[in-house]
Amino acid sequence: MSMVNELRELGVDVEDALQRFMGNEGLFNRMIKKLPPAVKDLQVVQHLEAGDYEAALNNAHTLKGVTGNLSIKPLFNAYNEAVNLLRADKPEEAKKKVEEILPVQEQIIACIEKYQ
Repeated sequence: MSMVNELRELGVDVEDALQRFMGNEGLFNRMIKKLPPAVKDLQVVQHLEAGDYEAALNNAHTLKGVTGNLSIKPLFNAYNEAVNLLRADKPEEAKKKVEEILPVQEQIIACIEKYQ
């Protein structure tokens, strides 16, 4: 099975992403392989636990954008909701939302890393 097929099974809208990348699967592959370091550098939950809500909001917003551009719908939806919750001054609810998606995020990262 290819990385694209595995990602599709994990909820990535590969067709939408390929449209965004003008059908260039190689470009999509190169861009999606940049996701693992970005996710590891942008620790939203840790910032929330430390009470640094501004950093959590900035990082969640960045991850929302990255995952949206790559059509990683489950992560995009979760980070979009987390951003909205943080803007509404609901950090505990935002933390819960991010923690709920972490297992899926870890599966997607593992899939990408397997093919690097």
